[in-house]
Amino acid sequence: MSIIQIKDKKFALSIPEVEIQNAVRKVGDAINRDLADKDPLFICVLNGAFMFAGDLMKTVTIPSEITFIKLSSYDGLYSTGKVKEIIGLNESVVGRNVVVVEDIVDTGITMERILSSLRAKGANEIKVATFLQKPDALQRDITVDYIAMKIPNDFIVGYGLDYDGYGRNLKDIYTVVSE
Repeated sequence: MSIIQIKDKKFALSIPEVEIQNAVRKVGDAINRDLADKDPLFICVLNGAFMFAGDLMKTVTIPSEITFIKLSSYDGLYSTGKVKEIIGLNESVVGRNVVVVEDIVDTGITMERILSSLRAKGANEIKVATFLQKPDALQRDITVDYIAMKIPNDFIVGYGLDYDGYGRNLKDIYTVVSE
């Protein structure tokens, strides 16, 4: 098993690129089937979801648009429980069918805030597509419509996810090694 070092932590390979790409294709296929003729607006949550959104949009064949928002709720390895908006939504969502593209849904606190905001702004139908979900970490009653993979409640890096800004560029996903 491959071990890498990022800053003061060691991480072990847990999900190779081929598994990631297969999971992304399945989500794209489901979205193409479910949202045909709905002209969705995809909203990518930066920074973490940029790789998933890029790969997902390559598989989406239906007419659609994409935009970006940036929120922050992490400090190092831990969620702060507070969601801070860094870059807001510039497009109108009034009457639009929206797909929120997220890298990971763990506590659900960030997603709950996003969904509440989109409802308040008049979105018609809101779907959530996440690359990863941590079912054991979920603290909010939210619906995630498209889940590429479910994982344990471990800290991970790679494929857009980071440790203090590092590791987003990795094509595979790595799990922190307990010391």
